[in-house]
Amino acid sequence: MSKIVFIGGGNMASCLIGGMLANGFSKQDIMVSEPNKASRQRMASTYGISTAADNNLAVSQADIVVLAVKPQVLGAVVSPLALALDHKPIVVSIAAGIPVNALQNWMGNDLKIVRAMPNTPAMVKTGATGLFASQTLSADQQSVIEKMFRAVGYACWVDKEAQIDAVTAVSGSGPAYFFLIYEAMQKVAQELGLDSTTSSQLTLHTALGAARLALASDKDPCALRKQVTSPGGTTQAAIESFQVQGLEDVFRTAMTSALDRAKEMSNEFSD
Repeated sequence: MSKIVFIGGGNMASCLIGGMLANGFSKQDIMVSEPNKASRQRMASTYGISTAADNNLAVSQADIVVLAVKPQVLGAVVSPLALALDHKPIVVSIAAGIPVNALQNWMGNDLKIVRAMPNTPAMVKTGATGLFASQTLSADQQSVIEKMFRAVGYACWVDKEAQIDAVTAVSGSGPAYFFLIYEAMQKVAQELGLDSTTSSQLTLHTALGAARLALASDKDPCALRKQVTSPGGTTQAAIESFQVQGLEDVFRTAMTSALDRAKEMSNEFSD
């Protein structure tokens, strides 16, 4: 098994490590380098893994280095690592908006870099992650990295780095879209006379059931929608109202806005 070192011990690193340990990874093969002593102690006590305060020392023997720090500080954190990476480990970045060329400028042009775009449901093992590799990985290397992210949900590879921006617009930002719908449905349900708890639970379980049904079915979303939409019924009235108000166009505009902002962020770090 590869030696995997996480730079940063925040929420996403914590959920990835928890999922990995639950799916066959050995705690002896995982280390977290984190400057905050309390965070190091928490990771060590929670997962039984080794920790370090010195990033250079931590990555010097790593096969895979996972960059799990905020995008705004990533350059300052990783630039000093260049000499410690001369054994050429794979570098996996989960920092949104940081393009491969910026990472290579900071750490070295000849490193194999994987950009990963996970989302917050990874914290409950139902995440969705898009992956892009700057260079061809061996079958074993690709398998290990894919296994890391499949430990917290679904993972897939994209062929072009630009597609990571599309992943960001779909699944990276996507949970917030559904939370917004949840907010609206819960509020309207209360306006229709249901109490807060009932409104919340009916909305949440409807969303959960719809997602599970879609995953389990071989039918596409259109067919599933038609299956629950009886002619002249209540669902048809609601669907027609959505369509008249241009719901698809609203989503198209919103997701395109997310894509454009992702491109802007990448360009900011590329300059």
